[in-house]
Amino acid sequence: MDERPLSEERAVIVQLDFGGDNLDEQLEELRLLTRSAGAVVCAEVHGRRHGPDAATFAGKGKVLEIAAEVAAHEADLVIFNHELSAGQERNLARALSCRVIDRTSLILDIFAQRAQSAEGKLQVELAQLERLATRLVRGWTHLERQKGGIGLRGPGETQLETDRRLLGIRVRLLKERLARLERQRGVQRQARGRGEQLNVSLVGYTNAGKSTLFNALTHAGVFAADQLFATLDTTTRKLWLPEVGHVVLSDTVGFIRDLPHSLVAAFHATLEATAEADLLLHVVDSASPARDEQVADVNKVLAEIGAAGVPQLTVLNKLDLSGLPPAAERDEYGRIFRVRVSARCGDGLPLLRDALAEVARAKTAGRRHQPAVAGASPAGMTIDSDGSP
Repeated sequence: MDERPLSEERAVIVQLDFGGDNLDEQLEELRLLTRSAGAVVCAEVHGRRHGPDAATFAGKGKVLEIAAEVAAHEADLVIFNHELSAGQERNLARALSCRVIDRTSLILDIFAQRAQSAEGKLQVELAQLERLATRLVRGWTHLERQKGGIGLRGPGETQLETDRRLLGIRVRLLKERLARLERQRGVQRQARGRGEQLNVSLVGYTNAGKSTLFNALTHAGVFAADQLFATLDTTTRKLWLPEVGHVVLSDTVGFIRDLPHSLVAAFHATLEATAEADLLLHVVDSASPARDEQVADVNKVLAEIGAAGVPQLTVLNKLDLSGLPPAAERDEYGRIFRVRVSARCGDGLPLLRDALAEVARAKTAGRRHQPAVAGASPAGMTIDSDGSP
């Protein structure tokens, strides 16, 4: 058995094929999610099914295979790269004699570890509690017992009803606190919006290199690592551009396939700044085989938060891995169409700064005409940049 820190958990990961595409990419993403949560993958279980089993999701035979891997590797938990119902989680935990979590729970756990600001912690707690509320229906049958006995007699409600009531009180309190913070953010954004400065938000699939690009442009020293959701709390800095002055640049949380709706809702106050930006720098991992799907996933979340209409400048990142040369491409109207850079190596960054300056000059002049993004409306803008880990 390999050596590991005492606090490190061993996980068996499960990926089932129901006829979808990009399974290898999804499995690699699950590996990275697991490592980002602080666990080590000790075994993997794959399989094909026509559809999920109602009781155990995987079916009896596959559950026996998972149980064998858990026993052989002394695993602490099993992680499904799927969405499990409360009943399925409970049945699997009973059959496997260990903890079982799904993809959503894994992402929520990573967010809970990464949150640093008071607002970020409130947002994560709200998402976790709202998910827990849906699991108090049938997954917690042991709480259905009526309190009783000397010193244990309750107020006439079951323990489950008490839990639901207390949970609801806490959720309302969190929503009130976040609403106050959202109003404060709104005042700050309005103050910034009254100025002539260009407001730019970095968006993109998690681990596409947004924070590395942000640091390369602003020297902010934001934590950047080869892990998913390295950045959770939004960071804003000013970027000086010659002949233009300052532009406001914000680094935001990365998006991911099937990002839990509870997280999108909880982080609405933070993500709302993205919807109110003048321009989105859509950072894309140019070396990823699934980059087209990742772009689609990001645009899907942007639509959820009301940012689908914000002009985009697509930055193809990680040129040092894809082998593409840095370049700035223009469309037939002479507008910047694509910029390729490496945030880690710095190649192509001057081209990106020039593109931002071009947009800033248009804002200052009262013109909103920005370069069009490939396949998007003329209001969009695309820049490709490669090079962030």
